[in-house]
Amino acid sequence: MAETIPAEFRMLDERFRYIDGDFVLERLHAGARKSEGPAYFPAGRYLVWSDIPNDRLLRWDETTGAVGVLRGPSGYANGNTVDRQGRLVTCEQGNRRVTRTEHDGTVAVLADRYQGRRLNSPNDVVVRADGTIWFTDPTYGIAGDYEGGRAESELGGACYVFRLDPSTGDLRVVADDFCRPNGLAFSPDERRLFIADTRQEPSHIRVFDVTAEGDLTGGKIFAECDNGRFDGLRLDDAGRVWAAAWDGVHCFDTDGTLIGKLLLPEPVANLTFGGPKRNHLFITAGTSVYSLRVTINGAQYPSA
Repeated sequence: MAETIPAEFRMLDERFRYIDGDFVLERLHAGARKSEGPAYFPAGRYLVWSDIPNDRLLRWDETTGAVGVLRGPSGYANGNTVDRQGRLVTCEQGNRRVTRTEHDGTVAVLADRYQGRRLNSPNDVVVRADGTIWFTDPTYGIAGDYEGGRAESELGGACYVFRLDPSTGDLRVVADDFCRPNGLAFSPDERRLFIADTRQEPSHIRVFDVTAEGDLTGGKIFAECDNGRFDGLRLDDAGRVWAAAWDGVHCFDTDGTLIGKLLLPEPVANLTFGGPKRNHLFITAGTSVYSLRVTINGAQYPSA
């Protein structure tokens, strides 16, 4: 039986009035060192997430409530996502690469170098309907041994946002002016990309337009964090941005207004929508993973 704690929605704007859900948060698992990168698999009804310092991927079975180790060591995995073919795509900070777990369990390396130089430590990742993989590459995994391995940046300390075409192996920089790019998420129509800059002062989210050629333009500041720093991001089907922060999950309307928060007892690292109707919010925070049924639905993205 999962532990439960009261769920506290804080309305900051009238537009948040009818956004809520269960009266309690379920703590699905506790005892990790740093939970990150939740990814929900609807076909199997399970959640995968990273326990970064313990160098493992964990798996929660929705049908039984059981939690087990999916893979360990995991290369100090951080961000995870599910591609359109139902495969796990992972940012491995320690191995400094992006991988895909095939349906037979084998792990394929999708990207580990840019122009012959090793990546820093891929952090978070999303997949577009055209199959391209977009990921951030800050230096957290090589800054020390806590969630990776101390090493020098081979990219001159630059922290890029990359776009990878796995069908050709083409890897290109789509943004090069971030301090520490972190969470990222597409708008429901995939015409805009939101990217968090965790270490910029103040921590903020920028929004870019995605061109037909797969490049980014714009990049204005969409929202700033009022409690700690932003981390992972997700969007709902109305285009609102849900961002992980130190006091919980912050909800921004499409114009960048902070309209409400879901407060949690631990600093939030990341989140994702899951379940058959995409109205099951899974949150990685501190040592735990929480879940909550909500009255909104995660973004429905275009099919491949």
